[in-house]
Amino acid sequence: MRLALVTGNLVASIKTKSHENYKILVIRPIDMNGRYNGDSEIALDTAQAGVGDCVLVLQEGNSIRSIMKDEEGAVDALIVGVVDFIKVEGKQRELTLKA
Repeated sequence: MRLALVTGNLVASIKTKSHENYKILVIRPIDMNGRYNGDSEIALDTAQAGVGDCVLVLQEGNSIRSIMKDEEGAVDALIVGVVDFIKVEGKQRELTLKA
């Protein structure tokens, strides 16, 4: 799993069956300090995330298929949680990131 910032929405009028009923969001990976550390990509959302949210992204195929209950699904990234803050070495870090 890794952290990412939701930077946008992707709208598709026609989706493959495995993507139906899921919101598709544009995400950009970040490090523990909130700095970007990768290129933008897309992910299906299971956590009701929105633009500007810091999210937890799962990128392991079997786990994604298990959560989605779809053995045939072709999903590379799945948003599984919205992160409120990070606590490192006993110190809480507020995430005030902006898209």
